[in-house]
Amino acid sequence: MIDAHHHLWDPSRRKYPWMAGAALDPIRRPYTVDDLRAVTAAAGVHATVLVQTVSSPEETEEFLATAKAEPVIAGVVGWVDLRAPDVADRLAALRAQGPLVGIRHQVETEPDDDWLLRPEIVAGLSTVASAGLAFDLLVRPPQLPAASELALRLPELRLVLDHAAKPPIAAGEWEPWASGVTALAGRENVVCKLSGLVTEADWTGWEVAHLRRYVDHVLDAFGPERLLFGSDWPVCELAASYELVLDAAIALTGGLSDAERLGVFEHNARRVYGLDASGETSSRG
Repeated sequence: MIDAHHHLWDPSRRKYPWMAGAALDPIRRPYTVDDLRAVTAAAGVHATVLVQTVSSPEETEEFLATAKAEPVIAGVVGWVDLRAPDVADRLAALRAQGPLVGIRHQVETEPDDDWLLRPEIVAGLSTVASAGLAFDLLVRPPQLPAASELALRLPELRLVLDHAAKPPIAAGEWEPWASGVTALAGRENVVCKLSGLVTEADWTGWEVAHLRRYVDHVLDAFGPERLLFGSDWPVCELAASYELVLDAAIALTGGLSDAERLGVFEHNARRVYGLDASGETSSRG
């Protein structure tokens, strides 16, 4: 099993703007490789993808060094300034330091819903594609049209939709999220992570049944061959343990064939992020 989305952090060493507010107090502490090793071993996960948390090249470098030293971390989705004129050189320098498999920017925090379509961003993402790397889409429902247009403009770029674009599960809302996901799934270069859903639901009262309608829509839109399991640990601990998140994902994919579930929980992540059979990064990046 491959967990295609988790984080590590240490608030005593670095500021995390998204972690502001008392509601995030339960996870405002260091989460280390030792913590990761404990939860993944208990769950039977043999490889993971470590994903950026802040717009910091230093964090990415630290993650790459951590991944080189820790066998369970098969790849890193890091950060680079997509607007930089030397973005190709920066990507090459990062790849030389460890198993960089993708890039992410926290687009959800950008006030411009069309941020992804700015010429300098499109140019930077074209360079990401040329480097053989994926780009993780962390967007809100109003930003889905821009994401869909980006996928059309850059068909060579592998796009990974994080957390199914954060559906408004707790509010029970459906549109414009559902239509936006359907349109984005029409782009063949886009896949979607089955991740981060418990924290979009009611943290204290969610049930698997509350997630099912949204997961079924994602399954219908993307198909099991373009879905990847991700725990979103430790963020998930706001609403559920690692074990409960995994149990929910297994229950929600119970209607799939064994081969399809193997894709969701392992093979699709390996293909999208260029991981070989051992979980390590392949020459593809």
